[in-house]
Amino acid sequence: MRSSATPAVLLTCLILAGCASSSSPESVLSPRSSKEITSSVAPALAVPAPVPSAAVGPATAPAESQEALAWAGPVPDSQAFAPMEREAGMPVPNARPVAFVTPENPANSPAARMRSRVYSQQFRDAKPINFGKRSPRKLAVHGVDVSRWQGEIDWAKLRSRGANFAYIKATDGGDHLDPMFKKNWRRAQAAGLKRGAYHFFYWCRTAGEQADWFIRNVPREADALPPVIDVEYNGESSCKRRLSPARVREKMQVFMDKLERHYGQRPIIYTAPDFYRDNLDGAFPNHPFWLRSVAAHPSKVYPGRKWIFWQYSGSGLSHGVDGRIDLNVFHGSEEDWHAWVAARST
Repeated sequence: MRSSATPAVLLTCLILAGCASSSSPESVLSPRSSKEITSSVAPALAVPAPVPSAAVGPATAPAESQEALAWAGPVPDSQAFAPMEREAGMPVPNARPVAFVTPENPANSPAARMRSRVYSQQFRDAKPINFGKRSPRKLAVHGVDVSRWQGEIDWAKLRSRGANFAYIKATDGGDHLDPMFKKNWRRAQAAGLKRGAYHFFYWCRTAGEQADWFIRNVPREADALPPVIDVEYNGESSCKRRLSPARVREKMQVFMDKLERHYGQRPIIYTAPDFYRDNLDGAFPNHPFWLRSVAAHPSKVYPGRKWIFWQYSGSGLSHGVDGRIDLNVFHGSEEDWHAWVAARST
């Protein structure tokens, strides 16, 4: 309750104290002009904080706001961080400000920032093929697959020529690691490519030990594409065994089940026309396929088979890599690609 009269002495003391102080009540309550002040401070302020002119995305927990303080100075390329901005499991408040629900600039929303830029393909081919109306060039998202045989790769330059994704050779059988795998794995990610690893399957080794070898050498990372099992016959391999189709599928199933449990993603099956015809026609309807078809559209070589990747050339040429390189394309539009990648990263 306030007093109805104020003694003169008390009034004089208050005036003197105010003159001696260097800070006003408003200066105590207002935040400092500092880049370290974040929206997590706003609820404690007596004066409403100014509304930012750019969209700031969905509300986040205080811990996530503090994590943003680590970035000072110029904002890095958003592509370098796109795969790591995951929202799965994030608590959603019951009520959010309208500014957070409908950002002013959708391009700055978290979903948009998760996307990496798609470069149009500018590859050449030492042995070009006319695929007619169903040319792979009409599809939006191209990529490559590589192994030790491509040597040192300039990943940034390769990406700028149209390699939006890369499948990197990791392992063979149960005891061989591609000597360039670890370097290619790190450098492809640093250049902003979506990348995954593949395993060349040996029919003279057990499926379980091959899966263990792959798991031992390929990191489990949230931004990686699904692992790939490469099944084909290699005339240069010391293993000359030819198994029955039933036995082939049985071994593949053991390998793929083990990888799916470990990585949380269903493996993709890569194969070639002759092996597919002898062993896989009609098999594994629930697995994605990556099909080699360098002379005709996959619909002609693998009738009725749905596919996610098409390897359309083994004689590609590009800046950033010496010699020839395998060229691939994703089956879908650019929007389909972003949606497919986002589903793999949650």
